[in-house]
Amino acid sequence: MHYSVSSKLLKSFAPLALLLAFLCSTRATAQAVDSTSNQDHIVSSQAMQQQVESSAAARQKNIQVLTDILNTPAAQKAIQNAKVDPLQVKNAIPTLSDDELANLSGRVTKAQSDLAAGYIGPGLFTLIIVVVIVIIIIIVVH
Repeated sequence: MHYSVSSKLLKSFAPLALLLAFLCSTRATAQAVDSTSNQDHIVSSQAMQQQVESSAAARQKNIQVLTDILNTPAAQKAIQNAKVDPLQVKNAIPTLSDDELANLSGRVTKAQSDLAAGYIGPGLFTLIIVVVIVIIIIIVVH
């Protein structure tokens, strides 16, 4: 077989060319990965942190609303009449889920504003408090 100089050169440089092509593509891929890793994810960590803080603040506010209502004279009287341990009810509040807290807190807030506006009387307000207390106890028992 007769080889020319150009075919010998081509055969000797072919492995080198393949190696260079492989190295260049690997480096380009690594640069692409580096540039995408510097970009934010779908949800940035800052946005996620804000959501966690917002949820924690809302939860704490809802716990405070329920705790405050249980400290009112009407609630104290309702708890006493229902023969329920007030400490048990107060300790149960933080064990409620976020949804349960938000629901009960919203109901209590609405009842307070309705009472202040004169839409409901003290008797109905006390009944609402008793219902909230019973709901808290039922949720905790289950």
